[in-house]
Amino acid sequence: MIYDQTCRGQDGRLPLSYAWQAGRGLYGGLGRLDAGQGVSSWAEALMWLGVVAPDRQIAEIQFWGHGNWGCALVDRQPLDARALRAGHPLHAGLARVRERLAPEALWWFRTCETLGAAPGQGFARRWTDFFGGRVAGHTHIIGVWQSGLHSLTAGEVPRWSAAEGLATGTPQKPEKALGAAPWRPNTISFLHGTVPAGW
Repeated sequence: MIYDQTCRGQDGRLPLSYAWQAGRGLYGGLGRLDAGQGVSSWAEALMWLGVVAPDRQIAEIQFWGHGNWGCALVDRQPLDARALRAGHPLHAGLARVRERLAPEALWWFRTCETLGAAPGQGFARRWTDFFGGRVAGHTHIIGVWQSGLHSLTAGEVPRWSAAEGLATGTPQKPEKALGAAPWRPNTISFLHGTVPAGW
């Protein structure tokens, strides 16, 4: 598990890094994590993933942080489909992590909106094309409740609507996402540690 450790409230944002850090401790105590690390950049995250427990394959990676349609953010720096192209500064790190993944490994972006709208669906397809395995993420703004959880396996087409989770805008040009709530589709709480079967 990796989380954005830069969101500490100094710049007007909610200090969510403390919640993510506490979540790492809770999940570790529950035996759901083998390792966890706060990071200040995607380069740092990928470097850590490349060396942690080097004698073992990685079966699942969770990222806890901010997101937007088609990307996940560390210190407001996006990780999106552009990083999967050769020549991008993060490409080599992603390729190293790919070599460590188990055949059906899961990347789970526990972030707002990352798999929402058309950009999110495109990101999911490109991510699984690059890594194989499976990607999971959300279509809503998440918090204690985490709505719009979906996953995609390499070669699949997204089964969820590109309009899911949109408050304003269109699937091609999203503007604002809905907040998560127990009555929204595919909702779990922050305490839920696995992607339900079929999602």
